[in-house]
Amino acid sequence: MKKSNYILFFLLSFYFITGCEKSKKETASKTAEQNYIFFLHNKFAEENDLNIEHPEYGKVEYAEIIKAFKKDGFVVLSEKRKRNTDTENYAKKIVSQIDSLLKKGIKPNHITVVGTSKGGYIAQYVSTFIANPKLNFVFIGCYQDTDCENYPEINFCGNILTIYEKSDLYGVSAIKRKKTSKLKINKFREIELNTNLKHGFLFKPLKEWIEPTKMWAKRNYDLK
Repeated sequence: MKKSNYILFFLLSFYFITGCEKSKKETASKTAEQNYIFFLHNKFAEENDLNIEHPEYGKVEYAEIIKAFKKDGFVVLSEKRKRNTDTENYAKKIVSQIDSLLKKGIKPNHITVVGTSKGGYIAQYVSTFIANPKLNFVFIGCYQDTDCENYPEINFCGNILTIYEKSDLYGVSAIKRKKTSKLKINKFREIELNTNLKHGFLFKPLKEWIEPTKMWAKRNYDLK
């Protein structure tokens, strides 16, 4: 091979390698800036097929909720849980998945755990177990005044948004839990809704809870 061919081969190899490295860095940077949502659905969806209607609240619009998040560019990690899923064990599974994202360089405040009803209790355990104050959490329709006595092991940690419906028996202000939590809470906000849909408000992707959840997941903690 002539010397000129050696030089050409070297230059082509150099540009190919540097181009690949640049592409890898750009991909890694884009991945690190991506916003992730772990969505944990309610108990009715866990115990029934998604085409089964609740006698009062109708179907759980699980696919529509996922679609609403993806529409805003979120990477949504979610699955329909098996019946009788153990709350704490499942929370540990989510913690492991979050740890994997963090090890890949995803910023913790780009990760949001959203839970409705039983899914919200799982999310509360995730907050307790992972104990990372930079992560985001949205607890929806999943706190009662007796929880501090019934679940004393739960401690909020992170950037916490709670959303509850005034007509819902299964969700009230979680200020008491905030006061008793022993871990660091960077941000804390609450939203009381008045849809008059009782617990059924979380069966659908209502803008009343979907929109503030998206804002929280994008680090708009003032919800403006």
